[in-house]
Amino acid sequence: MPTETTTNGAGPRFDVPEPDAFTRPYWEAAADGKLLLRRCGACGRDHHYPREFCPYCWSEDVRWREASGRATLYTWSVVHRNDLPPFGSRTPYVAAVVDLAEGPRMMTEVVDCEETELRVGMELAVAFRASDGDLSVPVFRPE
Repeated sequence: MPTETTTNGAGPRFDVPEPDAFTRPYWEAAADGKLLLRRCGACGRDHHYPREFCPYCWSEDVRWREASGRATLYTWSVVHRNDLPPFGSRTPYVAAVVDLAEGPRMMTEVVDCEETELRVGMELAVAFRASDGDLSVPVFRPE
């Protein structure tokens, strides 16, 4: 979940995740350039965002596994105005939903691509944006 802590008195931060004991493996893998998913041992399905149970069959037999990092663009919106720091300094940016190769859908950002080049179904690859506190946030770029 995003944190609302302040940095140098600059006001609330909404863009920096706050790892906890459960999500720490996800953020540590991201710092190493790896995207993790949760896989259910009962039904065999992957899911994202990380949860301690399977959202399909409710089993608690779920484990971390490394994703391929491949995805296709499902939909997007170009954000031209966002008043929350630090998003205002990043505008315009592409907020997107991607279909991961393993099946789950993921909210993210598409980077290194002109908005006129975006197409539903375009192939993407995961990249990681360094963030405050030594965290890396997964984003996607054209493959």
